[in-house]
Amino acid sequence: MLLVVTYSREARTALRNACRTHEDCVVRRFGRAALLEATEFGAFQALRLQAKHGADVQVERVEPFVPERDVPDRVRTAAATYADRDRPSTPYAKFATGRDLPDPDAMKDSEL
Repeated sequence: MLLVVTYSREARTALRNACRTHEDCVVRRFGRAALLEATEFGAFQALRLQAKHGADVQVERVEPFVPERDVPDRVRTAAATYADRDRPSTPYAKFATGRDLPDPDAMKDSEL
């Protein structure tokens, strides 16, 4: 997918108009940004906005986040266990202490 982010009012208006006119290539709209399909037509729409508005339009290629493929089992298990905790106000670091769950500081230093 292509992520198109706008940084000016004029670019935002142009993105909104392009998304309304060419809904078939729009995956999702976010106001100042949109995800377009990674097709030649999606790239055309993104590049024409960038050509017209210059640095006010940023285009990045992104790929979907698939937890089953992209995240280790221990992290997915920790997230599910933490979401199902008895007290919603308990911070993760305290919750993980004494359990077989990943340390939050270690997770901060580990890339996916």
